[in-house]
Amino acid sequence: MDFFSGATPAATKIVLLQNGPQFAAVINAQAGSQLAKSAGASVTSVTRTSPTTAKVRYSILLGGQPALKDQVGQAILVGGSWKVGSSSFCALLSLEGTKVPACTASG
Repeated sequence: MDFFSGATPAATKIVLLQNGPQFAAVINAQAGSQLAKSAGASVTSVTRTSPTTAKVRYSILLGGQPALKDQVGQAILVGGSWKVGSSSFCALLSLEGTKVPACTASG
């Protein structure tokens, strides 16, 4: 999952996220942190739930070790490309106590 990789540039992460430009400020702010640089993800399963959505079960890794195990998120098909659902990103932001206006708007 390139979106969660610490090696993926912030500009690419914005493209990989549903409604990414609305989250640009928080993605750019997090990009330089040591925590973000050590992050990654491991996908356990992907189940298509409609022609344009999929349920994704994954774990967030820090330094290669599981930090948040067995998370359930959503992928959304937008313009022919699968993206991390903004609701999934918002759920992770809420776990760290980060409030983003786009999360309130996206539900």
